[in-house]
Amino acid sequence: MAATPVDASQRLAGAQALTMPAAKKRMLVIVNPYASTVSDRLRNLVVYALRGRYELEAVDTQEPGHATQLCRDAALEGYDVVVAFGGDGTLNEAANGLAGSATALTCLPGGSTNVVCRTLGIPDDVVDATEHLLRIADAWAPRRVDLAEVNGRGFLFASGIGLDAAVVQRLNAHPRIKAGRAGHSYAAYTAISQFAGRYAMKPPRLAIELDGEPQSGTLLVVQNSDPFTYFGRRPIHLASGAALDSGKLAAVVLRRLNPIDLPSLAYRMLSRRDDVAGHPQVSERSNVTTVHVRSVDGRAFPLHVDGDDVGDVDEASYSVRAGALVVVA
Repeated sequence: MAATPVDASQRLAGAQALTMPAAKKRMLVIVNPYASTVSDRLRNLVVYALRGRYELEAVDTQEPGHATQLCRDAALEGYDVVVAFGGDGTLNEAANGLAGSATALTCLPGGSTNVVCRTLGIPDDVVDATEHLLRIADAWAPRRVDLAEVNGRGFLFASGIGLDAAVVQRLNAHPRIKAGRAGHSYAAYTAISQFAGRYAMKPPRLAIELDGEPQSGTLLVVQNSDPFTYFGRRPIHLASGAALDSGKLAAVVLRRLNPIDLPSLAYRMLSRRDDVAGHPQVSERSNVTTVHVRSVDGRAFPLHVDGDDVGDVDEASYSVRAGALVVVA
């Protein structure tokens, strides 16, 4: 449960009282003011606490893509670290801006799912995460991780084509519902309605190459890390072998999706025992370096990166930039 403003104020005041480091690192906090759990009061409390340990500036994003430009400027100006305070979309933009630079990236959870924060081991409660960032100021251990790319757009944990991306499109069109308490239920409802209305009768036909090996399917997920996402507190695992520092990608191809297959597939996604790769309609590959997909029937397909809709395309090419990004967590 998220902390109340009063609880947050008391806890952050205590956190700020921790021993100060000998030299403060330069930190830029990029805040998405429209993220689901970010309020002006919480933003101010977090910034005030972090200033006890860092030489800090905070900037609010104004429009899509703004975080990427802010991060490019921060890298040029020699900041030690950029904090993406928002959801996975904000973190994705920040990663695209810092790729190839020496400036480290970290995050504070402000979205509804916060996949990357959890993957990096950062608490998904914003006060706990702030305390975590205060502690690591004295144990600074940046490391390099991979940044996957599709059509030139980088991503950290996953990209999807087909039904998965269509669900993201619909969710992003209704951000208030997505961010609310019924967000996960709405996501499940959206998946079912998209399948029934768009995919059941005439699913897309995709020609897919995994390191040159041809496959066909109706849905593709490419992962740069694991898990794929979370359903509430439960991690959802699709492709095995995905890791941020492997230098490789992992891919899941769904050959067919019809009403007969849907219940068993949904069960495997939520099961703690049976994995998705064991489904008869699923083909899984790990240690992949390139993925190429194109539409067979001439219809454009939706594409997402890290849960951020990037529109419809009729062709997509994936690759991975090993060690392209510095993170600290």
